[in-house]
Amino acid sequence: MGWTVADIPSQEGRIALVTGANIGLGLETVRALAMKGATVLMACRSRSKAESARSALLEEGLTGLDLIDLDLADLDNVGPAAETVQRRYGQLDLLINNAGVMAPPYQRSRQGHELQFGVNHLGHMALTQALLPLLKQDGRVVTVTSGAQYFGRIRWHDLAWQENYDRFGAYSQSKLANVMFALELDARLKRSGSGIRSLAAHPGMARTNLQRSNLTAESNQLEQLAVKLFDPLLQSASMGALPQLHAATASSAASGDHFGPDRLGGRRGPPTRCRVAPAARDSSQRERLWSVSEELIQA
Repeated sequence: MGWTVADIPSQEGRIALVTGANIGLGLETVRALAMKGATVLMACRSRSKAESARSALLEEGLTGLDLIDLDLADLDNVGPAAETVQRRYGQLDLLINNAGVMAPPYQRSRQGHELQFGVNHLGHMALTQALLPLLKQDGRVVTVTSGAQYFGRIRWHDLAWQENYDRFGAYSQSKLANVMFALELDARLKRSGSGIRSLAAHPGMARTNLQRSNLTAESNQLEQLAVKLFDPLLQSASMGALPQLHAATASSAASGDHFGPDRLGGRRGPPTRCRVAPAARDSSQRERLWSVSEELIQA
């Protein structure tokens, strides 16, 4: 049968922050952690949508849910969000970098970065760096990537995609950057002697609003047909959330691990360890991305 939500150990006394927590994989992650007793900080861009999601979870009988205002498209928003966590809680056990933007028309973040790279990668890297001092020594950082990582490449000469924008290419770049960041963070934590674990996870093919709103809104007829044809293969958002929940809570999940579904070539099923994109295995490229990203964040 494989690993399920029922296998999550008690999370009583633990504090978790989940980005993009009001919908899809994020919402399912919040639900599962709260069911196991965690205090869950729902970090969301839209306060109204976050309040609506929180109210629905409270109606289910869940407790320990707090809201954190966070817009990852604006790096200036990261510091105040981290300060709010520090002021209210002073510590953190789990950070789940889940929020994402998928294949929109060309847009830029508040600081001028291509939106997907800015939100999916730079925003989460900045947030992780801001919250790392609050993480306990047995804490974990889980960065959510996707199967698009296997098709991605880092466009070193034009990270902002100012030329020949390809929204799927830009999405794949951001997802490759996610797993490269997770592995480089793991390496740096180990070198420093830290007990904090950095892991990555991908949901396979999961049915979420991310696909419906961001993929079909700007798709041509052929792309919309492809979405309809693939729909029967999609698993539920609750199943898609299992790899990140496993990475966040399973005692056997080690720093540097990468989890995804175990069936249909990583598209469906319960979580298992899986390979990362070949491009993410090159430590020199990971270090280069880290250095470039820090410069962009601090600019």
